[in-house]
Amino acid sequence: MKHLLHILALLIVFATATTAWAQATKEVPERNQPSKFAIAKVDFDHVKEVISNPKNAYYYPKLMKAYYDKRDTTMSIEAWRNFYYGYTFQEDYNPFRESIYSNKVEELYYKQPHSRAECDTIEHYAQLSLNDNMFDMNQMNFYIYVLKEKKKHASAAMLQHRLDRLIAAIMSSGRGTKEEPWVVISPEHEYNIINFLGFVATDHETLDGDIDYIKVQPVAGKSTEGFYFDISRMMQIARLKFPDI
Repeated sequence: MKHLLHILALLIVFATATTAWAQATKEVPERNQPSKFAIAKVDFDHVKEVISNPKNAYYYPKLMKAYYDKRDTTMSIEAWRNFYYGYTFQEDYNPFRESIYSNKVEELYYKQPHSRAECDTIEHYAQLSLNDNMFDMNQMNFYIYVLKEKKKHASAAMLQHRLDRLIAAIMSSGRGTKEEPWVVISPEHEYNIINFLGFVATDHETLDGDIDYIKVQPVAGKSTEGFYFDISRMMQIARLKFPDI
């Protein structure tokens, strides 16, 4: 039960954090949209097979090396898909992972403009947070913002590319519909995708089959009322690691 309460608390935090995400996104208006990609259902058995094979191009240590060591900007969407979904097979994967550093300077995120010292502080904690949780898209977005504020455009572009590829990998897993939901490995990523698309979440509902439905505020010219997310893999691991969930 305590883990269930923790999850509910996290969902509230993620929902309220969208304001900060939206604010930071406004400060990065020239962000690149992910290029076109094919929609393909996630086959976790296949993911496990390829990331566990040292001879495969998607062997997980190779993907980690490309991500951290080479700062490789040539990774395909398929490589990113295996990197993202393959993380669920790693020992330290926790579907509700939250870095102890992610909220250290939360108040600064809402302040405008930022001084150089404040940018240094945000950059410091964003880097620490990403070292602890490499798929924290909120921290990636804040990091991009401060890098641009500090005129570190090459580093900002590299991180922006990384964020865009991560978003594309998730969006390639479906269409956000009930029939083809997007597959996520963290509840935070549901809200990140929604905000990336220009919507604001208003309500959350978990349906049968470990499907989350996130309602959104109406947007002029769009008929979308909400989006669907497949959290089955995430919850499978959560039930193994937190039996009292």
